[in-house]
Amino acid sequence: MPSYPIKTCVVCGEGFELRPGKPGFANRCPSCSEEEGGAESKSADPLKADKGANAARREAMRNLLYRKDS
Repeated sequence: MPSYPIKTCVVCGEGFELRPGKPGFANRCPSCSEEEGGAESKSADPLKADKGANAARREAMRNLLYRKDS
């Protein structure tokens, strides 16, 4: 069994084994990486995450850019 290096998490300060294929950041333990990953996946702006709002925004921009002036 290979020995993996022991790192200290920069968030909580606990030690963890840095294994190949570990999800998240190399300087954070798996539990802190999971918490941060969940927070990053959600946008801070709820309008940017709403697909209906994005479609309406694109349609409005298209109408403004390509409307035919009489």
